[in-house]
Amino acid sequence: MNLTNLNPNPGARKAPKRVGRGTGSGHGKTSTRGHKGQNARSGGGTRPGFEGGQMPYIRRIPKRGFKNISRKEYAIVNLYVLEERFNTGDIVDIKALEAKGILKDIKDGVKILGEGDLTKELTVRAHKFSKTAEEKIKAAGGKVEVI
Repeated sequence: MNLTNLNPNPGARKAPKRVGRGTGSGHGKTSTRGHKGQNARSGGGTRPGFEGGQMPYIRRIPKRGFKNISRKEYAIVNLYVLEERFNTGDIVDIKALEAKGILKDIKDGVKILGEGDLTKELTVRAHKFSKTAEEKIKAAGGKVEVI
């Protein structure tokens, strides 16, 4: 078995339309382009979205807002997730969160939010913390470390 022996399954490939090969083929003379006009010429046709000179749709509709290119987007983790997945005395950092399958894609960092209760003493290292998350971690006897 080598590359020269490989063939597609019968009927899997359709033969290309062969235009300009005589009138008997049914695709001769004008080669399926019709008679004259912009689309019959070489390089003919209009760009996508062209509406014949009418104001294009994309320019007719109103534009609103903007996308802030310097905005930071954080992956969020709530306290109840830490309560379920970690044991007392564990160090919770990005590698530990990835290892437990909590974080799938880290954008610009990790932010810990305060939803749920925390009873375990954890050392949490993240880029940002909400006020309630910080208070709850410290109340449980844990440490908050900003990376």
